[in-house]
Amino acid sequence: MVCSLVRRASVCEHSFSKEIETRCGRRRGAMAATGEVRVPETFGGRMIGSPEGAGERRVIFHSDMNAFYASVEQAERPELRGVPLVVGGHEELRHGIVLAKSAQAKAAGVKTGEALWEARAKCPGLVVVPPRYEVYQAYSAMARRIYYQYTDLVEPFGLDEAWLDLTGSLPLLGGDPARTAAEISGRIKAELGCTVSVGVSWNKIFAKFGSDFRKPDAITFITPQNYRCRVWEAPVSELLYVGAATRAKLHSSGIDRIGELACASPELLRRRLGKIGLVLRAFARGEDATPVKPYDQARNEVDRTVKSFGNGLTAPHDIVSASDAKALVYLLSESVAQRLREARFRASTVSIGVRSARDLASYSRQTTLRRATNVTGVVARTAWGLLAANEPLDGEHPLRGLHVRASNLEPCDAPQQLELAFDARRRMLEDLDETIDDLRRRFGNTCIQRGAELLDESLLGLDIKKENVVHPVGYFYD
Repeated sequence: MVCSLVRRASVCEHSFSKEIETRCGRRRGAMAATGEVRVPETFGGRMIGSPEGAGERRVIFHSDMNAFYASVEQAERPELRGVPLVVGGHEELRHGIVLAKSAQAKAAGVKTGEALWEARAKCPGLVVVPPRYEVYQAYSAMARRIYYQYTDLVEPFGLDEAWLDLTGSLPLLGGDPARTAAEISGRIKAELGCTVSVGVSWNKIFAKFGSDFRKPDAITFITPQNYRCRVWEAPVSELLYVGAATRAKLHSSGIDRIGELACASPELLRRRLGKIGLVLRAFARGEDATPVKPYDQARNEVDRTVKSFGNGLTAPHDIVSASDAKALVYLLSESVAQRLREARFRASTVSIGVRSARDLASYSRQTTLRRATNVTGVVARTAWGLLAANEPLDGEHPLRGLHVRASNLEPCDAPQQLELAFDARRRMLEDLDETIDDLRRRFGNTCIQRGAELLDESLLGLDIKKENVVHPVGYFYD
């Protein structure tokens, strides 16, 4: 199986290279290399265009599991294979959008993020299944266990994507990146029942571009010999961190392809986009030297500095009363404070996010505490105070969703300024939270709830902490 995959990867690589070289031969002459201009050495704590990476040819894989949620459902339930399938949110809770789609649903025109009723109109035989995040997390962990058999440098980018640095381990694996990529792809398919697209390059940005270049179940190499045609010919929106707003700004400057971004004037990019413009130029030129951050299995996340903890929810119905709003605020605060304690942090800043049901407009408010805390009652009362001070909470101003966030963190073992008077109530609340946490570890998060959380019957039994999904880590984390 591995041999056939290697042959397929080699044949595809050769045919794609010939096709692209022919197609863009004329453009290559037009894109004469401009003079080298030094880019910022750091951005958001990450090294960009660092001299340390200039002469070193790393071997970076980016593995992207195709249609992940839908693929897992089809792997778990063979009767769903080959049928148009989407994983959709709970319509009764007003979360009825397409979260993931199978290849058959994609062929029918179904798009991720659209409403389920729109998807059904496009595909009358569509099968909709609810999300099962604990199953997806288990499959993500199984995929990482396979990756770890090839390198210890594995950096997840969400549940379904990961970078692997095989620079040091590849010589021990035979020295052939095509064979190793094919072996990983084959094992994921055989052991998990899912397919992956693998991009291989000397930097993380181009490796991710490669995994997106051909889908599904493909292996794509972005090399120093082919990147000017393969990458530079692509629309600028294909580059990581070029969204709709950035694309519009670049288009207004006559920059529509990645190659045009790579050859653009640094002064122009700085003026139009600020510092990020020079970073994107470095990305386009293949000058990204950011390392693959190792995955900390003990903490179950990439080893990084956590800056905040938050939870938000679109309410099952419009919030039109103070009691319903208070129930949701306390439910969200419960999850935030519990996660703070699990990670051994205290927060000095509490903020809320509010979304109107009328026009879906959003705003946020925050306040700084006199003393950092991870006590549920303190976080909840602070968040509730912010909401009550900014919203009338009546039928004329309905709310669609709320968000609670704790930030400005410090470790629990950090020293705190002592109070002149002993705060017996605070100590009692800390002991109460510790007892509740112990009960929830043993019997589940819904085994005990606060009275304020029972004011809205539609929220009964809802485990916000369990359903909280950690989204892809930003590329520019510290």
